Amino acid sequence: MSKKRTSLERYRLKKILESLASKEGRGTELISLYIPPGRQISEVVSMLKEEWGTASNIKSNTTRKNVQDAIVKVTQRLKLFKTVPENGLVLFCGAIPQNGPGSEKIEGPYVIIPPEPVNIYLYRCDSKFHLNYLMDLLRETETYGIILLDSSEATFATLRGRRLKIVQEITSGIPGKHRAGGQSARRFERLREMQLIEFFKRVGEHANEIFLPISDLKGIILGGPGPTKLDFEKGRYLDYRLKEKIIATVDTAYTGEQGVEEIVEKAPEIIKNVRYVEEKRIVQKFLYEIGHDTGLATYGERDVRRALESGLVETLLLSEDIDKIRVKVECASCGYFYYKTVRKHEIQEFEQSVSGASCPKCQSAALQIVKKTEIIEELAQLAENSGANVEIISSETEEGQMLLKSFGGIAAILRYKLQS
Repeated sequence: MSKKRTSLERYRLKKILESLASKEGRGTELISLYIPPGRQISEVVSMLKEEWGTASNIKSNTTRKNVQDAIVKVTQRLKLFKTVPENGLVLFCGAIPQNGPGSEKIEGPYVIIPPEPVNIYLYRCDSKFHLNYLMDLLRETETYGIILLDSSEATFATLRGRRLKIVQEITSGIPGKHRAGGQSARRFERLREMQLIEFFKRVGEHANEIFLPISDLKGIILGGPGPTKLDFEKGRYLDYRLKEKIIATVDTAYTGEQGVEEIVEKAPEIIKNVRYVEEKRIVQKFLYEIGHDTGLATYGERDVRRALESGLVETLLLSEDIDKIRVKVECASCGYFYYKTVRKHEIQEFEQSVSGASCPKCQSAALQIVKKTEIIEELAQLAENSGANVEIISSETEEGQMLLKSFGGIAAILRYKLQS
């Protein structure tokens, strides 16, 4: 059973995939290599040697050299692994033009250990890196239960990422609303109502048996044509732990597998809203602590950094739209260094200001930028080192916008009060 993937892990994977997607080479000079778990490193190295030999047939001298150089780099990097990690291994490498044709530079290998197993063995040379298999991993990976019912039948299914599984289908045995001859209307309706209650009990029992053992169950989506699903939801047929997890009630035109497919089509929007609700709850908790002046929240890079370094942070809140970089400037002569936080669009201007500037300690003109880290990654690393939770908050909710615009996108809920 896979563990819940955090918003930080999703953010990190998303950022590296966005970076790789922006890169484009000439012809077939970019290598994508997917290695599934269980594959022997030696076997992959042998395959790369063969591909290196095959590449010698490429007519263009430049393309041939770039492809072979990339294969060598990938092979060297691969040999650092004794075995393929349990989720597999993905490597990207190739010649990227820096400033027009003829300015290609080998970039990579970029190494990704996937958050979930990759079950494909793929070697591909192209003008773009092949990212589709990893892009799929950005989808929600927790399990959602689906209960689809009307008065005649019920279907139980699970949805995990793109994987839909119909678990069970049951029928009610309840006759239609047209009564049999000789029965009074009132008696017929009373019998039918009793049968419906018994059916609801059976649906609840099946749902409890199917969904309660699923440890990563994120929510239940209830669906079906007509009002039957609403009557079921109102009653006490589901275990309270499942009832608390109902995240949406969906109208469908069909029952059975067709109806489940209708729910799956609507699921991405439902699931996205679940994450938005989680984000709103987290930000609202921070706003409560700030609004009530409890001393258990702080914001702004300086104070949050101080709280992280003191181990006081319980949850670090970072807007995914923060556009700042943490820069380390160091003197090559005496080793003096300092840190500066710079907006991304100002980084070039800052680099120019550092170049040729005098060191405050030894006065030599030897200052240089030695490290650049995105502020989200730098603060997240501090949080992980101190055991704090990290939540990456989108700007697509009112609370997310408030976090970014009113608090600079950097805030924290504290374990203890921060001493002034």
